[in-house]
Amino acid sequence: MKTYQYSNLSPEEIRKLLKRPKIDFTSIFKTVQPIIDAVEHDGDEAVKKYTNQFDGVQLDSVVLRPQDIETDLDPEVRKAIDTAFDNIFRFHKAQLYEPVEVETMPGVRCLKVSRPIERVGLYVPGGTAILPSTAMMLAIPAMIAGCTTKVLATPPRKDGSVAPEIIYIAKKAGVDTILLAGGAQAVAAMALGTESVPKVDKIFGPGNQYVTAAKMILQNSEAQISIDMPAGPSEVLVIADKQAKPSYVAADLLSQAEHGKDSQVVLVALNGFDLDSLKAELKTQLAELPRKEMAGKALENSYTVIVDSIERAFSFSNQYAPEHLIVNIEQAESYTDKIMNAGSVFLGQLTPESVGDYASGTNHTLPTYGYARMYSGVNLAAFQKSVTMQSLNKEGLRNIGPAVEKLAELEELQAHKNAVTLRLNDLE
Repeated sequence: MKTYQYSNLSPEEIRKLLKRPKIDFTSIFKTVQPIIDAVEHDGDEAVKKYTNQFDGVQLDSVVLRPQDIETDLDPEVRKAIDTAFDNIFRFHKAQLYEPVEVETMPGVRCLKVSRPIERVGLYVPGGTAILPSTAMMLAIPAMIAGCTTKVLATPPRKDGSVAPEIIYIAKKAGVDTILLAGGAQAVAAMALGTESVPKVDKIFGPGNQYVTAAKMILQNSEAQISIDMPAGPSEVLVIADKQAKPSYVAADLLSQAEHGKDSQVVLVALNGFDLDSLKAELKTQLAELPRKEMAGKALENSYTVIVDSIERAFSFSNQYAPEHLIVNIEQAESYTDKIMNAGSVFLGQLTPESVGDYASGTNHTLPTYGYARMYSGVNLAAFQKSVTMQSLNKEGLRNIGPAVEKLAELEELQAHKNAVTLRLNDLE
């Protein structure tokens, strides 16, 4: 990891450090668009074709119904899933909103209520490993929100099946349909609908550049879907002071680096943090990792910034707006007011990012690439929309009517004025 002294950096050098590697979506869009077109035209057959082409799997059917499948899980695996499931459920259930009701003036009643997004698509990546954690992070809030159609897409295994852990979670969360596909073809099938795949209204979940490109294209198409958020490579920023154990910091940095060679790993070190011990720990721990080559390449593109105050540490972090922020400093919880831009925050020596990835209860589907400045991570509200309502009685119409008539006149919208005037006249 390269090391920089914050006080020696010019504003331009800081801006360069804050930048993420550019993703060239132009060429990716050219690859993805024909896949979307094929799925729109050929439906299930296109999904089968691309699943065979990209995953080497020949499918008889592109979907399965999880409720029809028996699962046999190792008891310890089941217990771990149940623990995580319960915590995620508890945290997201607490996010349910009570309706808002306000009498803005006598006789004028305004309400705000929440309603579920009825049809949702949940993308769970596969590839090198199964991701039951992502299945829970998406399916549980969809269940709590009351989404009536839940389609979970995940690449099939070589024999055309889905991991029993994913099936177990899907059944527990009331998922209707599992789509046996990944990549752009899965996103297109959910966005557009096929003979077997119900069309959805919003698509959630992480994925590679082709998945992200498909989501971006389809949200700006006649498919009329929305997506959870833009996404880039995953990332972590760690703030560490002299009390932070270098072995913990190294493990936290590596846990992000092992996601992929393009993962973003940043350390903001306060004076007194033992950088020499950190380097030794990184070398030792990296050597033991199964994905050491990938993690090593990520570290090569990562860096450390040395700062002389906690204020500068949080200032840099807020400018970077990390997906994951680990605050490994003394009395970490007393500094939460300084955190403005981050997807999810991990406070204190004993709170690794891994707990949020799996089982603490918070959601791990988070904004990357600096989008934490303006996007939230997935939460219960992401599966809902708000509907406002209003109700007037005679007193209310008399109180508010003249203001509405005058504003309609100003905007030269006579029919708007008439709609009020006619009613006011009937009250005379």
